[in-house]
Amino acid sequence: MRIWVAALCCIASVFPSGISLAQSNVRGNTSPFDFALQGTVIQGGTAIGIAPQNVTSLTLDGRAIPVTSDGRFLIAFDRDAPPTAQLVATLADGRPLAQSLNVSPRDWRIERVNAPLRPTRNSEAFMALRTPELARIAAARAAHRDSQGWRQAFLWPVTGRISGLFGAQRIYRGEPGAYHGGVDVAAVAGTLVRAPADGVVTLAADHPFTLEGNLLMIDHGAGLNSAFLHLSRIDVAEGQHIVRGQIIGAVGATGRATGPHMHWGMKWNDARIDPLLLAGPMGE
Repeated sequence: MRIWVAALCCIASVFPSGISLAQSNVRGNTSPFDFALQGTVIQGGTAIGIAPQNVTSLTLDGRAIPVTSDGRFLIAFDRDAPPTAQLVATLADGRPLAQSLNVSPRDWRIERVNAPLRPTRNSEAFMALRTPELARIAAARAAHRDSQGWRQAFLWPVTGRISGLFGAQRIYRGEPGAYHGGVDVAAVAGTLVRAPADGVVTLAADHPFTLEGNLLMIDHGAGLNSAFLHLSRIDVAEGQHIVRGQIIGAVGATGRATGPHMHWGMKWNDARIDPLLLAGPMGE
């Protein structure tokens, strides 16, 4: 099986150091079975594939991957994805065809702090609020709609100074804290936020959540979804179909935030991915 990886062109100053996208991340012997990937086979990255004819099913590390009628599919790799992934296709005659993908590592921004990690103290009152919020978030993540936004070139919802990188993490005297699960863009409160791609709204908070504040979640299809945190307002409703570039809300500092900014988090199924890799270089 042959796979060509067409890497996205990136500007080095925009992306975290240590990312090399113009390389093949595939190994194995060639065969008449042709299979194409376009994207970044890298921790936190995504790739859109075109399956060959006569494929009846596809899996990545045992997870079933939907293939559309025109042969397209989406795969992605978690922030902490292991060095290799196994892509297995099954042909109409029952033959399995396997290919090992090399997942490039990232040079994450790690800050070592000479102080102990503060223990989390969740009071009964806090958990009374937080538990139903987590249930709503989980339900929104699990809602898979027939959106085709995952096929599109993603826009930056807001442009400005990137104030927080995906994957950044603090180590407290050898004990790792939680890594940053999205990308932050500093902006003036009230700055309009636009949909990065087509999708369906799966969560539009009717009140600020304890941590996320005014939270908006959008399903782009194929297991890919976006979450926008700390918004000052939300301009769309749950179940609404939205289009790429549509105004969906405004920047704010609701929830646990030190100042106005847009936090954009993305997941593909259970994998946390880097919006910066998907959206590409930020325009003016």
